[in-house]
Amino acid sequence: MLTLAHERQLTLNVLKTALQALGSVVPRNVEILLHDLEHPERSVVAIVNGELSGRQVGSPILAAPEQDQGFKALMQAAADQQGCDPVVLPDYPTTLKGRSLRSATAIYRDSTGQPFASLCVNTDVTGLDAAMAFLRHLQPLGAAPATVPGDEPADMTALMAGIIQDALQRSGQGRMTKQAKVEAVRVMQERGLFIVKGGVEKAAEALGVTRYTVYNYLEQLRGEPAAAARD
Repeated sequence: MLTLAHERQLTLNVLKTALQALGSVVPRNVEILLHDLEHPERSVVAIVNGELSGRQVGSPILAAPEQDQGFKALMQAAADQQGCDPVVLPDYPTTLKGRSLRSATAIYRDSTGQPFASLCVNTDVTGLDAAMAFLRHLQPLGAAPATVPGDEPADMTALMAGIIQDALQRSGQGRMTKQAKVEAVRVMQERGLFIVKGGVEKAAEALGVTRYTVYNYLEQLRGEPAAAARD
């Protein structure tokens, strides 16, 4: 009988092989990533066309397109322990550095219902990159394509700080009401902050509450009864 660790690794190996095959045929404006959710600080274990977002193997899960609803599906899957079927969120819009994307996310759960892997597809539909790629193919065969240095791997601390700051700006500055703090936690949750180690603590510090209060807000957002939090 397979252990959970072997079960997860077997699935990851199968998905890596699938990415290898897909990577040989998909166009340059399609990025495909495989995340190992057990290691969010270096979650990317396989990637096709990573130049689209500047990510690479070893990049953190927070270095994702803005407004990525895949995180919402991930949070829902983590909260709902009923069943172990994959959770699929097809064809939803995201943005990346001012470009429009169509994205899809599949979240895989083990036999206990725990999410452990995520397969993400991002397609640049602005048309500009595809047009430039076509023009490059018209160059003489002897011409070397211009190389663009890749971005440095995203810093996890900076990514977490950016998510928190964005959540605070959306919810209001100064003396925030409890409702505003709950809204800020909702934004942080949707951006995936709380699947990263230390995310709850950093959110609590920014909001001026305890980490138990942040957990209380998360319970409230899940629609579960929560004890009154003391700020």
